[in-house]
Amino acid sequence: MSEEKVYIEGRHPVEEALASNRTIDKIFIAKGGKSANVKTILDIAKEKKIPVSFVDRKKIDEISQSHAHQGVLAKVSAHSYIEFDDLMDIIGDRERPAFLVLLDEIQDPHNLGSVLRSADASGADAVIIPKRRSATLTPIVAKTSAGAVEYVPVCKVVNLSKTIDKLKENGIWVTGADMDGDKLYYDEDFKGHTALVIGNEGQGISRLVREKCDFLVRIPMKGKVNSLNASVSASILMYEVRRQRDARL
Repeated sequence: MSEEKVYIEGRHPVEEALASNRTIDKIFIAKGGKSANVKTILDIAKEKKIPVSFVDRKKIDEISQSHAHQGVLAKVSAHSYIEFDDLMDIIGDRERPAFLVLLDEIQDPHNLGSVLRSADASGADAVIIPKRRSATLTPIVAKTSAGAVEYVPVCKVVNLSKTIDKLKENGIWVTGADMDGDKLYYDEDFKGHTALVIGNEGQGISRLVREKCDFLVRIPMKGKVNSLNASVSASILMYEVRRQRDARL
């Protein structure tokens, strides 16, 4: 069976893929795109001997899933996922506390991409998603992540609640974001081994996953709207983890 191929879309995501040394089969650039905007891509492609094809923009439009390709596509192998046991081994070898993000059935690829972007920026070790009823690593996710998908490991698991049990066995405290949480998120201690759980766009954290969490925290809401976008909630909590750990230095 041949390896599945996908496309990375947009100038910045393609630049990040080149910088991360990901294997790229070919780069497509819309005719007329020989400008300063793509010069970096052309220079690196030439250095790495990656073929570049200048094609009609219509062809790129037909291939694109995000419809925000900026006239640049890179043909690559599909993103691979890190195995859970391998992730635990990597975390176990590090001296600093673990920092994981679990997404409970986040189905919007834009939300997943945004979470990956914030995970990279805030220093999370990995993002864990369930194999079913979850967005996966598609070109839309890669585009929304602004290249972070090249750097943040993503782990797919069969059962999120059982995964939480395994995290606890490895000494990781699990905190869920829930509008009925007992504490405000900034009153929780995130300086030790931490896994944040973010619920899906409509229902939040599922009952089984909620019951597995060690702690439930809430984000204060002072306006008329009673909830935040899942990726926004994730970003707020991830940066609280980062703030507490930086303050300890």
